[in-house]
Amino acid sequence: MRIDLNGTPVETDAGSLAALIEERGFDAASVATAMDGQFVPRPARAATALRDGAKIEVLSPMQGG
Repeated sequence: MRIDLNGTPVETDAGSLAALIEERGFDAASVATAMDGQFVPRPARAATALRDGAKIEVLSPMQGG
């Protein structure tokens, strides 16, 4: 399926947000996620099914001032 990941179109076989995070090599414990503009908490990622055309944001915390 084709999704938009952090503003970039990508092809994925992942069925859930948790699977996508693993597939793309993100550290699941240290990122925040959103699908179609809605925050998805870590415990809900496995139950959050991806669909063709979904807009996914995976954000890492940044340090600085």
